[in-house]
Amino acid sequence: MKINFIDIRRQYDQYRQEIDAQIHSVLNEASFIMGQQVGELEAQLAAYAGSKHAIACASGTDALQLVLMAYGVKPGDEIITTPFTFIATAEMISLLGAKPVFVDIRSDTLNIDPQEIKEAITPRTRGIIAVDIFGQCADYEEINRVAKEHGLFVIEDAAQSFGARYKGRPACSLADAGCTSFFPSKPLGCYGDGGMMFTDDADVAMVLRSLRGHGAGSHKYEHVRIGVNSRLDTLQAGVLLAKFKHFPKEIELRNEAADYYTRHLKDIAETPVILPFNSSVHAQYSIRVKDRETLQKRLQEDQVPTAVHYPRPLHLQPAYADLGYQAGDLPVTEDVCKHIVALPMHPFLYREEQDFIIAKVKKHINER
Repeated sequence: MKINFIDIRRQYDQYRQEIDAQIHSVLNEASFIMGQQVGELEAQLAAYAGSKHAIACASGTDALQLVLMAYGVKPGDEIITTPFTFIATAEMISLLGAKPVFVDIRSDTLNIDPQEIKEAITPRTRGIIAVDIFGQCADYEEINRVAKEHGLFVIEDAAQSFGARYKGRPACSLADAGCTSFFPSKPLGCYGDGGMMFTDDADVAMVLRSLRGHGAGSHKYEHVRIGVNSRLDTLQAGVLLAKFKHFPKEIELRNEAADYYTRHLKDIAETPVILPFNSSVHAQYSIRVKDRETLQKRLQEDQVPTAVHYPRPLHLQPAYADLGYQAGDLPVTEDVCKHIVALPMHPFLYREEQDFIIAKVKKHINER
């Protein structure tokens, strides 16, 4: 049985006519940069996320950079974040000359621990980037409370969680600004790179629109600030518009697949914990096992693909050696990184494929 870790082709086959129609429309209009589809997408996603403003950009990484720029982050500033995430989260802090300050995660949800944030605040702290890991939102009520006490901004890195909810509220609307990614493997993905920024603050939204287009002012060739070139291609916006129509159903299918995995694997592995007031989009389905390497090797022999997000936490990456973190500094994160492994997850995962995966996981774990 050939199983794909994420099956984008299976999705395309389902929506082929609608996606092709959007692409042909853009080609016929020949408006490839900031065409009308970009504005349509911004309006639809802002409404979906419950945010007053949605500003498209070229990638989820750029979204983080642009929001940090909009908040005036500069060399010497400190931004508190999680080490259990893709490097883009911290990389954009460093790119602006600021310092990422890593704090440990919760052992259940694997999201940043608000209690650890309190201990890391210094006079140089400017803000917090919380990451909604694997599709479940962090505890923003507590994070925002801590931030307000200390006059800090909060950015929601929702690269994996667009479509999730926290206490009835949508991801991307839970902090001062939200950022998401449309990388092809994301729950809502395009066919290249793409991103979106969300905020209720009209002034911040105005600055973000300027920054993404070379610091543009009110008319062509007026530049009121130093910006970057980070516009979402119209073709990608068209693809996203076609796929977004089906997004709510895909979230249902993701949750059904995740629930099925959990029912059958919870007795032999540590399965994802979704808090009662949260809903997840399950960007990944990750379990924790004692002997990950052996399990992966045996599953590979059975043609069951797996992945590890993330094998080495950011505070122990060579790129951040100068920050002085040592093994043992963030024990929860380090333990999770040793045992986490992701199984195939996407909305078009057939039940017989899941049954095969589950049977093989059980077989190999029970053999040890």
